[in-house]
Parts: sequence; structure tokens; C-alpha cells
Amino acid sequence: MQLSETDQQLAATIQTSRYIAAASVLAVLWAVESVAPMFIGRSRRVTHGLANLALAAINAALAFGCAFGILFVTEYSRVHELGLLHRVDLPIWAKWVIALVVFDGWQYWWHRLNHRLPLLWRFHAVHHSDAEMDATSAVRFHTVEIAFSFAARMLVLPVLGMTIPQVLLYEAITLPIIMFHHSNIRMPGKLDRALRLFIVTPWMHWVHHSRWQPETDSNYSSGLSVWDRVFGSFRLREKPETIDLGLDEWNEKEWRGLWGMWRKPFGTLAKREADNETDHGDES
Repeated sequence: MQLSETDQQLAATIQTSRYIAAASVLAVLWAVESVAPMFIGRSRRVTHGLANLALAAINAALAFGCAFGILFVTEYSRVHELGLLHRVDLPIWAKWVIALVVFDGWQYWWHRLNHRLPLLWRFHAVHHSDAEMDATSAVRFHTVEIAFSFAARMLVLPVLGMTIPQVLLYEAITLPIIMFHHSNIRMPGKLDRALRLFIVTPWMHWVHHSRWQPETDSNYSSGLSVWDRVFGSFRLREKPETIDLGLDEWNEKEWRGLWGMWRKPFGTLAKREADNETDHGDES
């Protein structure tokens, strides 16, 4: 399977823009974190950031290989008109909007599933183990989790009927948002409140990275914040600076580096206390 010349050019343009936007946003957020952090007293910002980025580099190599599988299934769906968006008669712009919104909804449920299934949580815990969360934490994912994610996408994308340019545009839009809501920046509560009417914000996502499981199991949205409100998983902390980030079973220094992050899930399964609380807190 091969993209048409038009789609190839469009995909290349979006991909280039994606890299530039991600690098620019990361640089800006890193600078702001340096002068206006919410969580203070961090002494290993450079080594912490480098470890996260090194893990992301390893995952990028895997993503390059998996891209061929994504290309095959999406093009097969398009050529044979198997996916939902290939079978409905709508303007092109409407199909693009639907693709981005519906896929963001899928990301919400995939994230939620990573918290529910022990096998998936074993590797997703690497992301949650970051007790010094900042913008680089947005790309801190175990390689096996990335592999699971690509496998799931190969099933979902052709069913939705999404194209490669649409997938790339979704990632180009959401990656800066994800970096933003993982960042350690102090911002006015009113500004955060206004932004989270539309997108996931730091005040919202810090709660998701809390050590307290009822908070960990909330705020699963990636791009649009609406999904947590619709599906009852929205939660806030009145004073976000009081949130204790990370996971209790990852406190040892040996799990902080690249090698520690990579090998920990293959040892004892990351334990989580059984907690069936359904209270999702008050929205503000």
C-alpha cells in the first residue's frame, strides 16, 4: 500500500510541522518551568529530562517500524471503503473534524483501559512513576506500552476510516497540548479554568498523576477535556500544589534512570491498592 502523491505531500508537511511545533513548545515550557514552577525544590531537572527524552528516542525507533503497519491498514481501509468515514457522504472538512474528535474519544478509553487491565498498567506505570513531572514527562512511556498502543491503533483506525494525514494532524495538535498539561508551570487559576473548558490543563492533569489512587483513576482525557465530564471521571484538587506526584512502589533511586524505567515492569507487577471509590470530586 502506498499513499497518493497528494497525501504524501500533505503527510510530509504535517509531519514537519509536528516536529517543529513539538520542539518549540517543549523549549518554551522548559524555560517557563525554570522561572515559574508550580512544584519547587527540584534539583535534577537536566538528568530527569534527558532520561525521559532518551526513552522517547527509543520509542521513536519503534514508531518508525510500526508506521508501515499503520500505513497498510489505513490504506487498505480507504481503497476498499471499509471504514466508517469512507462510507458516509459528508464534506471533506466534516470528515476531518469527525476523525479528530472521535479518535480523541478513543484515546480517552484506551487510556482508561491502561488503568484497568493489570498487564497494561504494568507498563503504563512507568509514565505515572514520574515524581518530578514536567513537560518531558509527556513523552515518558515504556516501549512495550507504545507497542500495545500501535497494535490497538491498527484495529481502530481502519474501522474509523482515518487516513495517515488525519492521524498525523491529530498527533501534531495533541502533542503540544500533552506537553502543556504535563508541564510544571504556575499559572493563574482563572486562566486554567478557562482553558480546561476546551482542553486538558495542568491543574487537571496533575490530579491524574497523584499518588492517591482515586485521583490517579480520573482525568483520562488527552486533548479535549470534555470526555472526563461526559463519562464521569473528572476530578480537581482545590490546591494543586499539595498533590503528591508519582507512585509509592517507584520511590527507589534505581528506577529513575533510563535503564530502571525500562526494566522495572518486567519485575514485580506494579501494585495498586484496591479502591472502589466512585467519588469524582467537585468540578470547578
